[in-house]
Amino acid sequence: MTPREVFDRMREHWIANVTVFDDESLTEDVVLEMPFAAPGRPSRVEGRAAVLAFIRAGHADLPFRFDDCRALAVHDTTDPHTIVVEYELTATMTATGASATAPFVGVLTVREGRIARWREYQNPLAVASALQTAAS
Repeated sequence: MTPREVFDRMREHWIANVTVFDDESLTEDVVLEMPFAAPGRPSRVEGRAAVLAFIRAGHADLPFRFDDCRALAVHDTTDPHTIVVEYELTATMTATGASATAPFVGVLTVREGRIARWREYQNPLAVASALQTAAS
């Protein structure tokens, strides 16, 4: 799979509210990076087992469900295995039914059809604001 195809599969999984990362989608040495991680949260997780444990723990605590993932732009890079994606995730708070949208930028590197690196840039203030708005 190409990086664009892998990102399309990620979008499908978000909207279906199933974990984006699983044993089949990740390389053994995958790196997950969140440069703007909230205080107390890791900014880097390395290795398939560690990434899966991190994602599964976080997914279990989500107070919302994803409704949409809109790709705003997909940019090719000089590395044919890497793309940069601008996207928005829309979610609904399960307790209130209120929805909100937040923007993201991701850098996706794929090796042999699997995610080798996912670097996600999110604005923690925008995400917190969207969650607070949806919770109100």
